[in-house]
Amino acid sequence: MKSLITENLDDCLLDKVDLRRQWISQAVEEVQKVICRLTTEISHHDIRFQAIPYSFTYNGNIKVLAPSQFLVTVPVRGLAGYRETREQRWRYYTLEGTRLPCPLRDPEGLQQWLQIQQFMKSLWQWHEADVNIEGDIVPAKVLQVFRKLVENAIETCCLSGKVSMLTNSIAVWLAVETSQGQVELELAPAVEIPNAWSKKARWPRWPRCLTRWPSRDRVECIKSFGFTLLARATYHWQLSFVQAEQMLLEQLDEDGGCRRKCFQAMRQMKEDVWCPGQRPVITSHHLQTVLFWTCEKHPHSKDWQVFSKGFLRLVRKLHKCVSQHFLKHFFVPKSNLFRYANSGELDAVAQKLALFLKNPQMDLP
Repeated sequence: MKSLITENLDDCLLDKVDLRRQWISQAVEEVQKVICRLTTEISHHDIRFQAIPYSFTYNGNIKVLAPSQFLVTVPVRGLAGYRETREQRWRYYTLEGTRLPCPLRDPEGLQQWLQIQQFMKSLWQWHEADVNIEGDIVPAKVLQVFRKLVENAIETCCLSGKVSMLTNSIAVWLAVETSQGQVELELAPAVEIPNAWSKKARWPRWPRCLTRWPSRDRVECIKSFGFTLLARATYHWQLSFVQAEQMLLEQLDEDGGCRRKCFQAMRQMKEDVWCPGQRPVITSHHLQTVLFWTCEKHPHSKDWQVFSKGFLRLVRKLHKCVSQHFLKHFFVPKSNLFRYANSGELDAVAQKLALFLKNPQMDLP
């Protein structure tokens, strides 16, 4: 264990973490400029989609899932005053608006339908047939409209030599050439729901006396940021808690622990050794979820004073989840984040993790 702490960590791992930070910062900066131009052009043609301004600090609309894979949320405009409703009917349609005769499947934990009547105020454009079927705002139709706008914006902004559309998914994917290499972006229209908390999010867990992380005051602050609904699939909108998750990350080590360093080490090993690649089966969001569950189980400062113990604790939790093909969403535990992951790829990662745990050495390429 000595080599894990001194030689490899100090001489190699932290250097790799710093290089990654520089690499990602440069890639995000270049991607931001592209996204700003595209969304500004899109917003001029369709008021329902907001422009994403360039940010000189943290940009909450860009989520780095892997060094070459980003999720970009594009806020929509004209839907305000959200109210939860009880879902009582099946609603499945073709893109042409024909109701399907048989139900397909009920939305799982992170999914839901979205009706125009759930908003106290809405622009008339959201009632149009290009996105609305019988009162439902259908994500597939929203994505169909948005994809066409993105295609036109690429041409109008003269970005064809730098940006290309990827067409193997209902979601809107772009490949962007940067000085750091090619980065793939998923652009997801996002309905932001501030100052509200989804009823599907069973958090904080009860009894509260058994859950000491984060503190009660911090929980209320985090929940005040609300949640987001993303258009990423055909029928259902996907719940997202990006702002809440960012708040948890920003305040990890207020007690002087080493949670962040342990997380960065696990992420670096994942990207370099255990699960590298363009669209890895395990993303930073999966690792972040492992971190949150581990922090909740081990809430005390004393649990995070020794790097080697904290790091291996995270790796063991990751190995268990990957081996079982089961990772509960932190806010919506009924949702398994590995539900649609490739089983063979998960098994390959689990094997690498098992070998590492037998002999924990950080031999990075």
